[in-house]
Amino acid sequence: MVCPLDWGLGHAARCVPIINALMDLGHDVIIAADNAPFNLLKTTFPQLQFVQLPGYIIRYTTNGRMSLKMLQQLPGLLRSIKKEHRLLQNIINEYKIDLVISDNRYGCWSQEVPSIFITHQLFIQAPYGKKWLNKINHHFIQKFNECWVPDIETENNLSGNLSHTKKLNKIPTFFIEPLSRFSDKELSSEQKYDAFVVISGPEPQRTVFESLVAKQAEKTALKLVLVRGLPSENIIPEYLHSENIEVHNHLPTELFLEKIGQSKLVVSRAGYSTIMDLAVLGKKAVLVPTPGQTEQEYLARYHFEKQHYYTQTQQEFGLEEAIKNSNSFKGIQFKNQVDLGLFLEERIKIKIPIK
Repeated sequence: MVCPLDWGLGHAARCVPIINALMDLGHDVIIAADNAPFNLLKTTFPQLQFVQLPGYIIRYTTNGRMSLKMLQQLPGLLRSIKKEHRLLQNIINEYKIDLVISDNRYGCWSQEVPSIFITHQLFIQAPYGKKWLNKINHHFIQKFNECWVPDIETENNLSGNLSHTKKLNKIPTFFIEPLSRFSDKELSSEQKYDAFVVISGPEPQRTVFESLVAKQAEKTALKLVLVRGLPSENIIPEYLHSENIEVHNHLPTELFLEKIGQSKLVVSRAGYSTIMDLAVLGKKAVLVPTPGQTEQEYLARYHFEKQHYYTQTQQEFGLEEAIKNSNSFKGIQFKNQVDLGLFLEERIKIKIPIK
């Protein structure tokens, strides 16, 4: 069973290559998800069995002070993790699960079957309370049998201090290289659009950024493709009706790949799954971190300093300026060296010991 976190679409998207590899190996895969990830994976894998596993209810701010807001909601989050763990035991028994692969769902571990935790955040970056937050983070990660990090272990990595501060000692940790549904895909060389804009992440900031891009695009001659990251929506709001913006609530993988290939660069949030996609595609980008999300703010700053991607805060965002300044940033091209199918086959074969 594969269980992605439901904060945005990134965790679900990066589970796609894992699910494909498991299916290629002949395993029966059940997906446990909620909200937008449930809809995305249901569209991608209509032939598979799905279980609704409620996600974590988190309220986001409009003022960008997300760190304090998260600390205030921590007791509720811990209750959700405990509830998730209880539900998982019932699912394991009902569906006769042999192995659980959890992408950042802290309650999806078991004492009955091996459980794997996928994360790029071994060491949470926060303006305050970092030591305490990481103590809680490691407490839950160490309940799993193994931890898989979707990055490379060497210096030229994508996650920086999020995964490379030091090693976890209590459970085996494997760097399995970046996970992207676009690995080994070829991009179109025909350039039709000035930018491919991906709007993603939690509300209300998702809509704030979408409105900001639309308002600025109207005043330019730029030709854009805008994907709203809302796979269950059918209606395009009136403020997005513009001659120079082609708007989609969601795009299936092949069409998404076609449009991104036809665009000169990508404008998106600084989510780690997005950065992995950009790296395997070798695409230039402008990163605009979600206000108050310290992980995205760190990743945007990290890749800006490495001269990979130009970045602006949402508050200072200027569409034309960002596209112009991005020309001096080189991007990054990454080709996976690890055979994901072979890695999964080896880990499953050895019968990962249960704690």
